[in-house]
Amino acid sequence: MDFDLPAETVALQRMCRDFAAKEIAPYAAEWSERCYFPAKVFRSLGELGLMGMLVEETYGGADAGLVSYVAAMEALGEADQSVAAAWNAHSTIGILPLARFGTDEQKKRWLVPLATGEKLAAFGLTEPTAGSDAAGIRTRARRTEDGWVLNGTKMFISNAGTEMSLGVTVLAVTGTDDNGRNRYGTFFVPDGTPGYDKGQPLRKLGWHALDTRELIFTDCWLPDDHLLGEEGNGLRQFLEVLDAGRVSVAALSLSLAQAALDLAIRHAEDREQFGRPLNKFQAVGHKLADMATEVEAARWLVYRAAWLGDQGRPYAQAAAMAKLYASEVANRVASESVQIHGGYGFIRESAISRFYADAKILEIGEGTSEVQRNVIARSLAPSGKELPR
Repeated sequence: MDFDLPAETVALQRMCRDFAAKEIAPYAAEWSERCYFPAKVFRSLGELGLMGMLVEETYGGADAGLVSYVAAMEALGEADQSVAAAWNAHSTIGILPLARFGTDEQKKRWLVPLATGEKLAAFGLTEPTAGSDAAGIRTRARRTEDGWVLNGTKMFISNAGTEMSLGVTVLAVTGTDDNGRNRYGTFFVPDGTPGYDKGQPLRKLGWHALDTRELIFTDCWLPDDHLLGEEGNGLRQFLEVLDAGRVSVAALSLSLAQAALDLAIRHAEDREQFGRPLNKFQAVGHKLADMATEVEAARWLVYRAAWLGDQGRPYAQAAAMAKLYASEVANRVASESVQIHGGYGFIRESAISRFYADAKILEIGEGTSEVQRNVIARSLAPSGKELPR
């Protein structure tokens, strides 16, 4: 059993770390304070070939696979969670519906500028009354003679309000089947479409440099060729790309946990109390040991889920486990890191305070911890079948 990453993946991660150290980390605190979205960074990521890592090369992507994507996320997320979160939203649920279900014409028109980093992707699922209950959305798409009319509101949508936005992919109810159950469709809504409006940026607890808004659709007409895949399969399509999204958020969580651990180790070495460094006290040393152990356990859950996905094997359970554990580890490690920092960890000028504020959303986005536990519980030996090993 070989746990070493492939040489090309190690080189990719090194490149990402070098880029993040020069172009992201020195400015992250300022961007957070100003709630500033750094569009220049994403154009640079596009030039490095990182904006379409999970997209085939035919349409401008790198087709690098989930393992390489996780390695890149580790590097970017350790520098700044807002930038990494925007990259996550773009690279997975933002771009994958087009990549997997779009026609060749749709991919050439919309996927190429997204995969090359010319534009940024967004996905609209969550609504004011529907989050974890994806099937409970109320946004509706009504069939017309030559297209669809979209009405509804989406909430907490990232990237759609930026200057780089190309448009948003939206899940909507398209009708009911013979049994009275809702049918769903996935639609691409380009920026500038009449009837598509964006609210003001939301003020959030964390991820301050990530643009997040409400989106409103009022009699928004879309031609037939803006429907992705088959009408009626929209919810199924979303759930299919969600596994990759969960692996991505798990990787984002891992990056935060590692950053918080590194900051704690550094502070414990530099800070003296009672005539000796903090790391010489057993209580602090044990905290660091527990934190490091949990981070390492999270790392291999995340990489295992990514590896399964790359092998074409079922990975919904592994993705849910990785997302659940890594996001909760990120919160525990960030909290302990603040504790080790003491008063220095509680002031906004400290790097750990920013990571601490960013941590909580990781237990919420792409499915709450409660939802992940439901997914895992349902997957445990169904009908007496043996669990995959």
